[in-house]
Amino acid sequence: MSEFERIAAEKFLLLTTFRKSGAPVPTPVWAAGDAGEIVVWSERTAGKVKRIRNNPEITVQGCDLRGNSVHGPVVRGRARILDDEATERVRTVIARKYGIVGRVTMFFSRLRGRRRTVGLAIRLAG
Repeated sequence: MSEFERIAAEKFLLLTTFRKSGAPVPTPVWAAGDAGEIVVWSERTAGKVKRIRNNPEITVQGCDLRGNSVHGPVVRGRARILDDEATERVRTVIARKYGIVGRVTMFFSRLRGRRRTVGLAIRLAG
């Protein structure tokens, strides 16, 4: 199994972004593999999105729902913020991976307004 396949198969990932000072900020996220990238869905105003705008270097590692029980090696990568069309694709991929819970979450996200969320694509290093 490749590193990409292993990371894409994780139920939750600990996505670590970095402040301007270099301080790491870990956040547990839902993620899925899509076209050779790991995709994540987030509120557009979330701190991780702001930090990725300033510094696209990230790390990911498997974790539990709360980000407490981490497992597997830390993998470096680069993240980019997706446009609205690509964000719709991320919603679809996430909903498919997480089943009924994912579909319900994406449904309510759409009700709140599509412009409130954004997709992130992560290209793993190596």
